Amino acid sequence: MQNPKLIGAVALFSGALLVSWVTHGTGVVRDDPERNISIPETLTVPLQVQAAYNSQDIFFRYRWPSDSVGILHDVVRYEDGAWIREGGDMPGPNPFGTHEDRVAMMLDDGSVPEFGRYGGYITIGAGLAGLTDEAPEEVTKYLPMTRNTLGQWDDMAPDSELARLRAAGYFLDLWHWRGARSNPVNEADDQNVGTGRDGDAGSSTYTTNWDSDAEQPIVMFDVATAGYRALSWDDVRNGRISQEQTYALITGEAVPFDPDAGWQNGDVLPRRIIRPGSGSRGDIRADGRWADGYWDVTLARALDTGNPLDDKILQDHGTYDVAFAVHRDATGGRWHYVSLPFSLGLAHEADIMATRFTGATPQWSDSWSDVTLFYPGQVTWPSLNSAVHGGASGIAARVPVSARHSPEQLAHYGIEHEFRNEIRRQWLFTLLAGVLLIAAFGMALNATIASRKGA
Repeated sequence: MQNPKLIGAVALFSGALLVSWVTHGTGVVRDDPERNISIPETLTVPLQVQAAYNSQDIFFRYRWPSDSVGILHDVVRYEDGAWIREGGDMPGPNPFGTHEDRVAMMLDDGSVPEFGRYGGYITIGAGLAGLTDEAPEEVTKYLPMTRNTLGQWDDMAPDSELARLRAAGYFLDLWHWRGARSNPVNEADDQNVGTGRDGDAGSSTYTTNWDSDAEQPIVMFDVATAGYRALSWDDVRNGRISQEQTYALITGEAVPFDPDAGWQNGDVLPRRIIRPGSGSRGDIRADGRWADGYWDVTLARALDTGNPLDDKILQDHGTYDVAFAVHRDATGGRWHYVSLPFSLGLAHEADIMATRFTGATPQWSDSWSDVTLFYPGQVTWPSLNSAVHGGASGIAARVPVSARHSPEQLAHYGIEHEFRNEIRRQWLFTLLAGVLLIAAFGMALNATIASRKGA
């Protein structure tokens, strides 16, 4: 006669074993566009940096790998009588490649002391656009002291306090090169990070090529100079647009849009008009070329721009803090690779040394400073200073991030943080399955012994 206790114990043991088997090793890291989650296949990217200066200007040269040339941002495509927008920010890479490659550098003169220890982490406040818990209105990078309360993106400090912070140099200078929206006019976008990520005074290198009333573009390519009035959607989505052809609509070169030009399905126009920047925002000159799977970009700016509320003024033998970021593979928003902070010395000992030269342009050598960029995940400055971060006490003690973590570690920690709730739930589920397995094994063993004694 069968023992009901033994049968029940075996059933419990088998069920617990099955649950443990199914849940053990089950991955929780997966893309979820609904939650703004897209994890890159490559977690680190190498960046090479050089710097040089003369009596007037400073030059930075960057080199990094990129499988394709990202020189288009968003575009409009003609289809059955209407112009449809393609591209723009989205989680992860754009499937048609309609998002530009970029390199950015944040620069400080010591007026933002946390930056030299923690780099761009301090600019990632709560509520930023692209986070899973992004705010209901667009929030860009900002510095902690511009808010009254850490973690409250909408609790802005009073205007009088913000003015005092700015006058004291509490902002980061942001050099922002864009493969589509600035490079065609040999410039980079001169921005800054304070209350937000803002442009310097003046106008940017781009505006929107769209007439919202007529629901059509404003300008198109000049057939006489470009050889065509539009690009081909087939060429765009298959990556056949190159720097050797006319691919940007530049003020003075593009012509007014003609709605009666006989447009065909698949005709494409850039959704941006490119123009020289003006005022303080147009301070940075650029030269960017892509070849053989690498971008080679040189940026140059006056040491003293005359705009101390927009830019960090640089001096011979000065030491500064810098951090870098790269967008590639048609990614935008927060889907970029970032670096730890580095010291920059102008003819002064530092992580990256700017060499002094005479003449108009530097003669670059083969000596580079190697930087490892990493995917940062959704790690915010408030979370780093909270109980969820085991190293919060280290931050309170002002221990630099580089003393505790490598870029490779930070990439994995960033992903762990991005999925911390899922990882915790999976851990608890696996723990419960293990406890049930042990209990079921004990019950089955006791029931077996008991049945044998009864026999």
